[in-house]
Amino acid sequence: MRFTLGLLLSSTLVLTAGCGSGEDAIAGAAGQPNDFAGSKNPVDDFSSGSTGDSSNTGGLASNEVRVTMEVPGGVTSDGEPTRRNLRIVQPDRVSVYYTNPALQNLGEPSISSRTDSEGFTIIEFTEGLPLGPDVIIDASYGNTRMRALAADADRDVKVNPFSEYLVRNTLSSYTAGEFQTILDCVADEGGELCLNKYVWSTLADQVHDFEIEIPSNVGLGGALDILEDRGDFARYVSAMADYAVLDETSSGKISASSADYNSVFLGIELGQTFLESTLSGSGQWGVRTAQEEVLTDDNGTGYVYPALTLTSFDAFNIRVTSLANDIPYDREALIHQAGNDFFVRGSEYWERNTHSSSPGAATLLEDTRLLAGRALYQSITGRGSSKIIGWTRNPYYLDAFTSAPEDETTGPDRVISGYFSAGKAIELEADGDQLRRLGTLEDQYLSVLEVNLLRKEGFDADSLNGRDYNMLYLGTRFSDETTPLTIEAGVGQWQISGGTVSQSQSFTSLQRDSSGTVSTDSTGTRTEPWTLSNRTSRLSKGDVDIGRLNLDITTASGDFQRPDIGVGASTPDGTLMAFNLDDSPLGDGILIAAEQTAITAPATGQFRLQGVALALTSQTNRLRHFDNALLTIESSSSATLSPISLTTTHSVGNETVTKPALESLADIDLAFSQLGEGRVEFTSGNLVLEGFHTASQDQFYLRLRTTGGSEEQIGLLVATRLP
Repeated sequence: MRFTLGLLLSSTLVLTAGCGSGEDAIAGAAGQPNDFAGSKNPVDDFSSGSTGDSSNTGGLASNEVRVTMEVPGGVTSDGEPTRRNLRIVQPDRVSVYYTNPALQNLGEPSISSRTDSEGFTIIEFTEGLPLGPDVIIDASYGNTRMRALAADADRDVKVNPFSEYLVRNTLSSYTAGEFQTILDCVADEGGELCLNKYVWSTLADQVHDFEIEIPSNVGLGGALDILEDRGDFARYVSAMADYAVLDETSSGKISASSADYNSVFLGIELGQTFLESTLSGSGQWGVRTAQEEVLTDDNGTGYVYPALTLTSFDAFNIRVTSLANDIPYDREALIHQAGNDFFVRGSEYWERNTHSSSPGAATLLEDTRLLAGRALYQSITGRGSSKIIGWTRNPYYLDAFTSAPEDETTGPDRVISGYFSAGKAIELEADGDQLRRLGTLEDQYLSVLEVNLLRKEGFDADSLNGRDYNMLYLGTRFSDETTPLTIEAGVGQWQISGGTVSQSQSFTSLQRDSSGTVSTDSTGTRTEPWTLSNRTSRLSKGDVDIGRLNLDITTASGDFQRPDIGVGASTPDGTLMAFNLDDSPLGDGILIAAEQTAITAPATGQFRLQGVALALTSQTNRLRHFDNALLTIESSSSATLSPISLTTTHSVGNETVTKPALESLADIDLAFSQLGEGRVEFTSGNLVLEGFHTASQDQFYLRLRTTGGSEEQIGLLVATRLP
């Protein structure tokens, strides 16, 4: 019975996650098959519409799992190699048992086992597949023993260092009471079916989507150390373990049965390129911005708009919120070679790509936080050309802010999030109808800000006239000229009248010149007016205004032209706008504007802090992603910042880029000032967070500026209230 419920819920999620506007790639993403089905090892094959892990479920009955053991190269040089430099071996021994937070063997569940034609161990759970963390599959090869959770969504239970890390670092972190709460959720002891039981099958599966290569000379201990040192992996596992403790009362749903959102997306990346032999090993900045995509086929021309869909439904009395998104994006990069040689690779250098998450369940917590473990689909560019590239992205933990819905028929008007996802670009080679993996072309470490604003058919930009806004932005400019890198962040005010934006901005520029010298200029101002207009969308029902906007310097762009500054969107009530800056005078980046308010800022409360900072010295580039840090407001004049970040550093001279490291720094005491009309400032020495809050008092949008030693740092942060 447990298996039947889980299978039907999973099927329901896939069928409903893409519902909504019908115009987005969301629907396509939900319907894409897993091309790895029936293949046991993606060591050298690659497909879009799939996450990086394989699924070897051929020949399995509905209550059976296959055990695939993968050991590091330091354990043996035998066995079939896998994509993460592990080797598939046949275990000497396999056992299955119940366990507890002390990882004790508490006896065997009701099972039977067999060996398939390829020598793999097949385990049948005669009373239904496990859903919780209390059933372990334990496998040994020589002196190497590893464990995995039996509750794996794809039923190909991989026993390897990733699964062993998960077992060691989650179960032992729980108290006996917390562990019992989890088991009660799995067993529905409260009498109301509990959605969070499915955290475990998601988590057990998604750890195998991480593209983290294990060196061939290390054993199990060395492999576990590498995973512990990967801040993004360790942070994801820890966050998901905390998520699993939520009980059935935490599983809410959006008010509307389905809600569609316009997405504004900024990804800032720092990584290392091996794409060109003369530049191999050089560090590389990158920026990704959401774009509309035009699709042409025999049926004509269609438009894909960057979007998120939330779907809510009841399945077997479980309150389910499912989400899926698909965001086409352009990418520009700046290669920084030792000796301070710079090379720009503009958006014309790559085909337009897509950032797409696989549909899945999420938890809506007290109508203010949307929580989920998110897996991302792989994508392919250059198919049919001499340079076919596969792009793969690691999973991430989503902790997004959602506004309180205005009524029972409307979804929240915004979903705001920041997250980190590493990835790779991999050279592919055509082999008949398949694509084979070759070498790694890029390592990418990506910090994302995502602003999703509820669509409203019939939205009119004229409704924004006569209103005043606070605004801020972050933009990057790459150049082959005397100033290869400029990072610009500004704050200011808008007054909108008749489609004209009168404004007053101040901005700071952080620059690196062609000699490598770093400088800042905080004296920039901007007062010239801009033009704001509707950007009509072409849907299957015809041309419709759904809240998308053009931002131009003077003359308004047409609906299908690129505006001077960027394409954006508004909430239905016009209180929040966001724009993707695209080849604008401000650079490529994001701009956010919230309506001014006479309401004072909150004097107390805890706020989740997410966002990105870019830091430069003469010898280093550094990307800092604020990974669910904490801003605590203690009074109308004081606050505390508890900084937690994932940090990647490029050393220019020796051409190294560090893997993402988790940094938990000491608390910082902040002076808190209210500047009127919703504007605020938090300061501590050289650290300044300046921006604004919303009238609802549950969101802050802040520019970060700080100097530490020889390092200059600038960024954009979002702080959203915690329940």
